[in-house]
Amino acid sequence: MAIDIKQVNTNTNNRASSLSNGKSAAINSGSAKATPAADTVKSDSVSLTSDAQKVQDIQTKLSAIPEIDAQKVAEIKAAIAEGRYKVDPEKLASNIAQFEHELKDLN
Repeated sequence: MAIDIKQVNTNTNNRASSLSNGKSAAINSGSAKATPAADTVKSDSVSLTSDAQKVQDIQTKLSAIPEIDAQKVAEIKAAIAEGRYKVDPEKLASNIAQFEHELKDLN
């Protein structure tokens, strides 16, 4: 179950941040006695498993890779323009048949 931690109560965060400085509102106002809550500040923590960290690293690397290989596109354009680009009709037909078969399996 996922929990949206962005929507955490902001009043709790404000109180925790003011206490993390080592001073509470009572101490800042000149009061000599500290509240018990000031002594025991609890914080939340998150830890990721090594598998989750690996997935996160892979996602970061994949997002850096462009969707289109511009260099390969340029090479194919040049080959077509120069007449060097040859299509193997048997390989093309095989790939189309395989693609159709995979689409059929989706339904």
